[in-house]
Amino acid sequence: MSEKNREGKRTARERLAVEREKRKAAEKRRRGLIVGASVVCVLGLAAVIGVVAANSGKDDGSDSAGPVVAPSGAVGEDGTVIPVGKEDAKATLTVWEDFRCPACKAFEQAYGPTLDELTEAGRLKTEYHLVTLIDGGMGGTGSRNAANAAACAQDAGKFAAYHKVLFDNQPMESDDAFADNDKLIELAGKVDGLDTPAFRSCVEDGKHNSWVAKSHDAFQKGGFTGTPTVLFDGKNIYQDRSMTPEKLKQMVQEANKG
Repeated sequence: MSEKNREGKRTARERLAVEREKRKAAEKRRRGLIVGASVVCVLGLAAVIGVVAANSGKDDGSDSAGPVVAPSGAVGEDGTVIPVGKEDAKATLTVWEDFRCPACKAFEQAYGPTLDELTEAGRLKTEYHLVTLIDGGMGGTGSRNAANAAACAQDAGKFAAYHKVLFDNQPMESDDAFADNDKLIELAGKVDGLDTPAFRSCVEDGKHNSWVAKSHDAFQKGGFTGTPTVLFDGKNIYQDRSMTPEKLKQMVQEANKG
């Protein structure tokens, strides 16, 4: 074999080795997407964590000015839980989330289809808690206003659909686009039957702002440090690097055997 041919084969092997390593790295990134995204929401705010504590629930002085009005169907000891799924489902997932948080969007995109499947099968119910962590850290009122609008959608029996629309149309974390109520109402047009005078009034009046502040207060009292916080059987599965939608489905199936 000529030196030229040997060199060509060696170069080809090296290229293949590089490609294999690239594929391995891509798979590792894919599996670590959800956990990695949570680091963005927590560590990205580390420099302003003191501001989070000082400003949470005080965006413009109006979010806790009125009476606490819980959305229709809210449950829980403090009335800050929005439930999705059958009440008698044997497995429960608890999610603390912020509509401005990119890690929350990553979780929704990766796990949403699985949660929908398990919910529709009656195997799982999800309890959503809405918080305003990004407002406190980066300023603005988008987290609060989006949470209020989601609560207004709950009043109309369309929380799950609007919840998906908000994450599908989430702006950049630094862009406070959700502070614009007109934007939130525009997005409601993507949910059949949601854009009604009652919904518009609820959004524009900030009907559930004080309730959102109460929910965020419960988040802080719970000692949670980042969003999303996802609990299954009391364990924060979002911190489990081995967690996948398929693994979660297996956990839910096990819970339903009992």
